[in-house]
Amino acid sequence: MTSALPVVLAVSGASAQPLAERALALLLQAGETVEMVTSRGAIAVWQAEMGVRVPSEPEAQEAFWRQRTGETAGQLRCHRWNDQAAAIASGSYRTRGMVILPASMGTVGRIASGVALDLIERAADVHLKEGRPLVIAPRELPWNLVHLRNLTALAEAGARIAPPVPAWYHQPTTLAEMVDFLVIRVFDGLGMDLGALRRWQGPLPLVAQDPRQSSPDP
Repeated sequence: MTSALPVVLAVSGASAQPLAERALALLLQAGETVEMVTSRGAIAVWQAEMGVRVPSEPEAQEAFWRQRTGETAGQLRCHRWNDQAAAIASGSYRTRGMVILPASMGTVGRIASGVALDLIERAADVHLKEGRPLVIAPRELPWNLVHLRNLTALAEAGARIAPPVPAWYHQPTTLAEMVDFLVIRVFDGLGMDLGALRRWQGPLPLVAQDPRQSSPDP
């Protein structure tokens, strides 16, 4: 069941853009209304890492994402990265919550410092001040002390920190399955179930090994 309130999906310039693309596809499949912001840095990463030019104008970007994902369901509204007059820049515009996926450490640092130079940072500040869910998925390795302090400050301010860390208990066999796991787990932070996922139910039963197949001792 979808919510009447939109979800803000923010994409900053970190090296995990396929996670954002898959998140958008799953949100649209679920019939959600998505307010999307792709930062100037994210547009540059798409071009540098994937050889793809993402339009910066909202209407062209909406058409781009629809074509990339192949999804016709749901509602999608894209915003220019620096449009601080957008609806999501105001606390009076209600949302279900906001996810920054991936979140660069530059974006993390500016939000933690209360600095809003673009729409992502402003919308994040709005979600914090209004007490709405804000999920931040930082993509960096390793984290230095500055990163840790910035993330701690955001957690103390009410954000949920959800780094896209892979797991193997769901027994993935493809990269696509791992991507889905990471995206679904991030959106668990908004109380959303975006797809089928083998969730942890406890240890698997041991399978008895045929002694005839065991290797003899040397």
